[in-house]
Amino acid sequence: MVIVESPAKARTIEKFLGKDYKVKSSMGHIRDLAKEDLGIDIKNNFNPRYIVPEDKKKTVAELKEEVKKAKTVWLASDEDREGEAIAWHLCEELKLDKKTTKRIVFHEITKDAILYAIDHFRGINYDLVNAQQARRILDRLVGFEISPILWRKLKPSLSAGRVQSVAVRLIVDREREIINSRALPHFVLQRFLMYLIKTRSCIS
Repeated sequence: MVIVESPAKARTIEKFLGKDYKVKSSMGHIRDLAKEDLGIDIKNNFNPRYIVPEDKKKTVAELKEEVKKAKTVWLASDEDREGEAIAWHLCEELKLDKKTTKRIVFHEITKDAILYAIDHFRGINYDLVNAQQARRILDRLVGFEISPILWRKLKPSLSAGRVQSVAVRLIVDREREIINSRALPHFVLQRFLMYLIKTRSCIS
């Protein structure tokens, strides 16, 4: 069974792979942060709390049924942080067995590209997953809280959440500077000079 993001992709890929493969679509993300308390446990290391939205419950139920029949599940969402997060959410929500679940990516919808991807599978890239989670959490903490202020004070429809990627980069760069910094001994030259001046005056 192959799971992609788009229904259009699913139909095309199923034609390429033939009757031995079932190709289904997740219709994008199947989980999102809960709306209550922004979906983030701020007091517990900012842990996110995910739910399946009402409009995705049918899709998830259908995928769960299909997964039961599959010998191997190929997660074929896009090769960016959103796509990687979708693959991870599928693993978590569908309770996929890691031994029979494979992550594949391709950059063109052709038979050769898809068969090549199936032969060159990999695991989920958790660096990308965590990057997406950090972006989404910041979007909730910054965008959801500050955007209404922008609407009232500046202009409707402005989003403070648009800067979350830049904010993450600034935080990461600063944190790396702190980690890589070394404490070095230093001396206050002014006090030393004052001491020398006073000493010479006393001697004179």
